Amino acid sequence: MTAPAQTDLVTVVIDGKEIAVPKGTNIIEAASRLGIEIPHYCYHPKLSVVGNCRMCLVEMGMPMIDRGSGKPILDDHGGQKIGWMPRPAIACATAAVPGMQIRTTTELVKQCREGVMEFLLVNHPLDCPICDQAGECRLQEFATDYGRGYSRFIEEKNVKPKRTRLGPRVMLDDERCILCSRCIRFCQEVPKDDVLGFVDRGSYSTLTCYPGKQLENNYSLNTVDICPVGALTSTDFRFKMRVWFLKQTPSIDTESSVGANTFVWAREGKIYRITPRRNDAVNDTWMADSGRELYQQVEAEDRLNACHASGKPVPAPEALQAAVALLKEGKTAIVGSARASLEEQFLLKKVARAAGGAPVHLVAHTGEGDGLLVSADRTPNLRGALLTGLIDTLPPASLEALGAAIDAGEVQTLVVVREDLLAAGLTEAQLERVRIIHLDTHRRPGLERAAVVLAGLTVFEKAGSFVNQQFRVQKFQKAVPGPGGAAEDLFLLATLAAELGGESMPSTPASVWQAMAAEIAAFRGMTFAGIPDDGVVVEAGRLAELPFVEGESLHYKPAAEAAGV
Repeated sequence: MTAPAQTDLVTVVIDGKEIAVPKGTNIIEAASRLGIEIPHYCYHPKLSVVGNCRMCLVEMGMPMIDRGSGKPILDDHGGQKIGWMPRPAIACATAAVPGMQIRTTTELVKQCREGVMEFLLVNHPLDCPICDQAGECRLQEFATDYGRGYSRFIEEKNVKPKRTRLGPRVMLDDERCILCSRCIRFCQEVPKDDVLGFVDRGSYSTLTCYPGKQLENNYSLNTVDICPVGALTSTDFRFKMRVWFLKQTPSIDTESSVGANTFVWAREGKIYRITPRRNDAVNDTWMADSGRELYQQVEAEDRLNACHASGKPVPAPEALQAAVALLKEGKTAIVGSARASLEEQFLLKKVARAAGGAPVHLVAHTGEGDGLLVSADRTPNLRGALLTGLIDTLPPASLEALGAAIDAGEVQTLVVVREDLLAAGLTEAQLERVRIIHLDTHRRPGLERAAVVLAGLTVFEKAGSFVNQQFRVQKFQKAVPGPGGAAEDLFLLATLAAELGGESMPSTPASVWQAMAAEIAAFRGMTFAGIPDDGVVVEAGRLAELPFVEGESLHYKPAAEAAGV
């Protein structure tokens, strides 16, 4: 993102420190650039401003100007006099203007914060040790940092409903709700599903769904993410694990080509939840509910936990030897995958070359895009397959061409990576005519026919990179170890290519990237370690040199525009 022009910047002074910010920036965001925290609840940078929690009150002043002469009014020290407003202002709805002065640490501001916090806690249960939000609760944190530390309230608290299901994935403990309205605004503004609202008034205000409706859209769990207290919880994660025990690992949502950035939360080799990771260029701070369920594949009942050869479990080296023996007999074809990482696709191309220039086939996986963060292309790395040269045109919806080659006797051995051959259009009879080497993570229909099965790792058990619909290269990291009998996909593919071609092959993301940068113009000068957290878009000039960038579906588009592509 290019820096704004100097004319778009305004200078404000916050707690005596000057800072230039883009015009229209509110005081909360301006202060955060100086490392100054202004506490807030209802404000969220990706939602409209309502200013109903009043926690972000600050003192505001402006340089005084003589109305008659238009000249600055000076103070006793010769500096321009500041006219301070008699009452505090909310920082979330106050945009920075030239010369504005802000105070965030005065006694008035301190008393305002203490008063607001006292009102928020009047009916809030003080049972943090048993609250599911403990450890990531803004109410708990701000009460400690900005509250009085004691309560003057001696009356009985107003009791509200508990364990109310708002939808299949979201539970409400209404007694914890502080009426910030973040969840309401999110549903109205992002998924356009206006289903939540407040009923009753005063101390009895309650969050609920409109009659006959429930919170069931595919983005409902984002309301849990942005809830600043323990009011909204995930039915899947609720009371399963304390967050301070969990390790966060950056990853990518693999359900479509949008490539939403995520965090995988795990402890001792077990994944407990997936949440969105902020990337303003791709997914803002949101992700689809369907992408949060993908971690369940790690411990699925149909998971491949060992390699097989001739129908028997064998160590990975023995399975690789059996696979190499089949490939050396020739007449090989390869079915690649747009779900494989960029590094894996590069090595699969090496396998194809070492196998006598074996043809590579891919299958398109499409569905209806939702216009947000689930695109019509239901694979995370189709554009990676194009950039690496694994394929040179958009893949068809079925493997008809491969089926015809099998029928003609042109294919004797088939290498399959993460693909269901029957669902892709091949027949039982065609599969009987070939010997199959299958690299996958889960059992699929027809897998029992495979002569060799290579058990690989899921995206949560390895590191690598994808290229999303914006041609943005994004990397993911290993969150948990894989099963003992499975092997790293890069190791499996590098071994096949090395045994067939007679030369050593890179087998780590860093070393594969070194080879890719040397061979592929689009990646020249890039390294795996050098990919920033928010990814990097392949330069348009490099894409223009490639023959496949012709169709509208492959051109760069912002995520919101391209989600339906």
